[in-house]
Amino acid sequence: MKNAKLFFHLFLFLSIMTDCQKEEDVTLPENLLLDEAPKGEKVIIYQMMTRLFGNKNTTNKPYGTLEENGVGKFNDISETALRSLKELGITHVWYTGVIEHAVIRNYQAYGIILDDADVVKGRAGSPYAIKDYYDVNPDLAEKVPERMQEFEQLLARSHEQGLKVIIDFVPNHVARMYTSDAKPEGITDLGENDDPTKSFSPNNNFYYIAGESFKVPEDYNPLGDNEFLTKNGKFVEIPAKATGNDQFTASPSINDWFETVKLNYGVDYQDNRKTYFNPIPDTWLKMTEILKFWASKGVDGFRCDMAEMVPVEFWDYAVSSVKADFPEITFIAEIYNPAAYNDYIQTGRFDFLYDKVQLYDTLKLIMQGKGSTANLTPIWQALRGTNKHMLRFLENHDEQRIASPDFAGSPEKAIPAMVISATWYSGPAMIYFGQEVGEPGAGIEGFGGEDGRTTIFDYWGVPEHQKWMNEGAFDGDELSDAQKELRDSYSKLLNFSKNSEAVAEGKFFDLHSFLKEDANDIAVSSYAYLRLSSDENILVLTNFDAVNTHTISLTIPSSLIELLGKNDFKLEQVFGSPLNTTINNISLGKTVEMTLPPLAAIILKLHPTE
Repeated sequence: MKNAKLFFHLFLFLSIMTDCQKEEDVTLPENLLLDEAPKGEKVIIYQMMTRLFGNKNTTNKPYGTLEENGVGKFNDISETALRSLKELGITHVWYTGVIEHAVIRNYQAYGIILDDADVVKGRAGSPYAIKDYYDVNPDLAEKVPERMQEFEQLLARSHEQGLKVIIDFVPNHVARMYTSDAKPEGITDLGENDDPTKSFSPNNNFYYIAGESFKVPEDYNPLGDNEFLTKNGKFVEIPAKATGNDQFTASPSINDWFETVKLNYGVDYQDNRKTYFNPIPDTWLKMTEILKFWASKGVDGFRCDMAEMVPVEFWDYAVSSVKADFPEITFIAEIYNPAAYNDYIQTGRFDFLYDKVQLYDTLKLIMQGKGSTANLTPIWQALRGTNKHMLRFLENHDEQRIASPDFAGSPEKAIPAMVISATWYSGPAMIYFGQEVGEPGAGIEGFGGEDGRTTIFDYWGVPEHQKWMNEGAFDGDELSDAQKELRDSYSKLLNFSKNSEAVAEGKFFDLHSFLKEDANDIAVSSYAYLRLSSDENILVLTNFDAVNTHTISLTIPSSLIELLGKNDFKLEQVFGSPLNTTINNISLGKTVEMTLPPLAAIILKLHPTE
């Protein structure tokens, strides 16, 4: 799916950056963000690819089988592992790839249908090609017949360690061979009552290409015709169904989401997106029941895949229905269109949204030396009123690893950006497993190729993460000194962010327009801001330059006395390498000079002087 996503992201990012370049220097009132923030602990999410997290096998043969490359299990995620994540500063674990998806492996002996390898990506299959919404991936179980119980035990272990659990909900598409063998009594399968002679019907769960048979992409044959009996280019689907990325064709390309089929929420895409929402479409009812099924097991939240490809009216219906029964549950939207953010918060009732095309893309360019910190200010300005809903991150399963040559080439370059991601505002911060030890995503694992990412399609061992895992001890003894230092930095940052009142619920004040860098009027490598709350005030300073030290001149405007209550403050450093300065105090309205070393990321508490 990532090729289509990358094009979509690039289009939106270029549009946003064009607007950013038109911004004038902000005035004082615009620097202060007064959006009401939630009270309490900041959410810190740890995303793990569940299939890979506990895998100790180091063979890493491209397109290797489960037997050759190994696979992580629910049971590998032990109390020790979860306790270590809690100590890292994590509040929520997003277990990616839990719900059963299409796989090549044969589980027919357990009553699970055999998937056709022609419509399964990689050896292990995509976690986003759901095959049974009411079951879990059998690859993840020690004992396949007890796979649901093993997931429920993981859920219980996570809760015992004080961690909340998020799983994927994939609402837009399913695997081409979707069949639920585990659905509760009285549940009708998706597509079971469809009329496939109709290309579109409000009562159908799928879209059909009437009169045409599905054709496997001609260039999808990475494993050889004879390796699997089902990989022969002859997958039978009559009539063909539309793909998950809205391709209404019987002949999707290898770059399409050809292994998936689009779900029908009552939108006729081929008739100017005409909607049929009354009566409530059958798909709405089925998908809402699936959400309630998982919520009833104690899942604390859902990361909703490509949420904006599903009509916001459905989310209004489903989220309000689920929250009526489970009021504490959290909904996170994978969304890439800033113009739709307010709709998905106000109408769709989402708690949090991806901040990908604005903050992530901007930070990535700055980390690569291709962008200026001046481009950060327009982002929070554009997000006034929604900042508290934005989920910030530098890595996830779709994005390149920071340490890969395709991104920054060095995990240390992430620290200034991670400080911003974690402390910029009150919304959640997220890291991806292995990020905290500098996993580079190297190797041609299989379907994904050498792309700087960790595979989501194949069996694999994640080498740098495995050093921390250390054969299940989760003590990091095999990490290098640099990796231990990196992980310690993440731990200190995430724990501070989680527990800081200023970060969790404070006001935000952008200091970029009051910052001069090396005698220049505009800072391009450094960035500074304040977070202000009733009991805690912090100053954040960063320098993204990986080579050069920068001397900055900073003035905190005297007008902030109304918020700070005092004029003079003592500085206490609470995060980052020692600041190379003799300045111990700062006064409003007075300019101070500080020296920021390369890749500086510094957090200072402001204590009023007597």
